[in-house]
Amino acid sequence: MLIIGIGGGTGCGKTTVVNQIVNELPDTEVGVISQDSYYNDLSGLTYEERAKINFDHPRAIDFKLLGEHLRQLKAGVPIEQPVYSFKEHNRTTETVLTPPRKVMIVEGILILTHPEIREMFDIKIFVHADSDERLIRRLKRDITERGRDLDEVLDRYQNTLKPMHNQFIEPTKEFADIIIPNNRYNTVAIDIVRTIIADKLI
Repeated sequence: MLIIGIGGGTGCGKTTVVNQIVNELPDTEVGVISQDSYYNDLSGLTYEERAKINFDHPRAIDFKLLGEHLRQLKAGVPIEQPVYSFKEHNRTTETVLTPPRKVMIVEGILILTHPEIREMFDIKIFVHADSDERLIRRLKRDITERGRDLDEVLDRYQNTLKPMHNQFIEPTKEFADIIIPNNRYNTVAIDIVRTIIADKLI
């Protein structure tokens, strides 16, 4: 099994990169795990308490469960991937059965911050995008898809997202095997990743 970790700041275009890779592979050979599924279970807190949590700090992620699931997949055992609700700031009671594949992609803003998880990746990718571009994408996504209002998104970006990005996410560039600029010049980097994957699948 080839495990690929794809990190980078919020709104950098990780999903676009993942799709560019996945779309070239048969469904039966590639699987995707989202870091967002592994936010800590906060069922013991009220909605108001959950809303105050700093979800952009590594402590917000259940890396222990993520690590256990990656080890299970590598051993050929399917996992029950959690389902997270951004509107409720909590995991739901649902799970998604995720079978092992020849290629497993793990994506999320914080996945390169955890040493043990990093060690499990055969390829580590960092997707880079300009901070203004990331803010614009975050605004559009949170307002249209996650039910946030403009003031809430801007406040969280300024007081949480930006400082957490500078403290935890940007430094993980140094661990990346490949840095992909998320613009029209990223074709070569994507092709390199596809070539590595193709060699693995032979």
